[in-house]
Amino acid sequence: MLLIVLGTLGYVLIEQQPLADVLYMTVITVTAVGYSDVFDLTPTGRTFTIILLLCGISWMGFWFANITSFIVELDLKDALKRRRNMQEIAKLKGHVIICGAGRTGRQVAQEIESVPHDYVIIKRDQTRIEELAEYVADVRVLEGDATHDHVLLEAGLLQANGLITCLSADADNLYVCLSARDLAAKLTIVTRAYEEESIDKLYRAGADQVVSSNVSAANRMAPVVLRPSVVSFFDIATRASDLVLRAEQMSVPEASSAVGKTLSELRIPH
Repeated sequence: MLLIVLGTLGYVLIEQQPLADVLYMTVITVTAVGYSDVFDLTPTGRTFTIILLLCGISWMGFWFANITSFIVELDLKDALKRRRNMQEIAKLKGHVIICGAGRTGRQVAQEIESVPHDYVIIKRDQTRIEELAEYVADVRVLEGDATHDHVLLEAGLLQANGLITCLSADADNLYVCLSARDLAAKLTIVTRAYEEESIDKLYRAGADQVVSSNVSAANRMAPVVLRPSVVSFFDIATRASDLVLRAEQMSVPEASSAVGKTLSELRIPH
């Protein structure tokens, strides 16, 4: 804007032409459009035009370079961030892969993080990846389609301990179960089912556990009425964050003396 103002004033002083003409002349010169002269230029006016043209080209080059540098820098930062993320994921062993970052996926991530345990979230939509930081602190997110084998492998499927798929469609969850079971036969797979008729299909696809919101709600509501004290106890045992009370699973080596014995037989000290 300053260059256009100075150019307009220069033409007015040098050529003594109407304001509209000199403004037009300034704009086409600064922007290097290359139209013919609006009015006949004096030798001084031609010299001024050359200087103004060089200034305009320099000004445009400066802003073009800055914009290009900004875009490249953003792309470079994103590339480096993705690379660091992939390197961190590649180092994980025994982690959990969560497919989908909707409401259910976020709640699963929060529960796993509270243990704590390593996990990776596969999310298809980049626009919602940033939202995960509001719910979970140390989140590793892999952008991609979990129904693709190479995405599951990039998430460390072969080194993972389990996979939880809670995508928005039963068909997608079914496909993930098929792919994951084919790639990792011993992997523990848990999936969500939206339709009751999908439950058996998901089990046949390789899921170890299928969670249906409708079935879970029914199984939850009846015990609340029939056995409220028992339900309250398990709520405390599984949900209270301020109590050191949690059911855990431990792997015992085959050569251990604890194999085949109950907890009472082991006489574990309190």
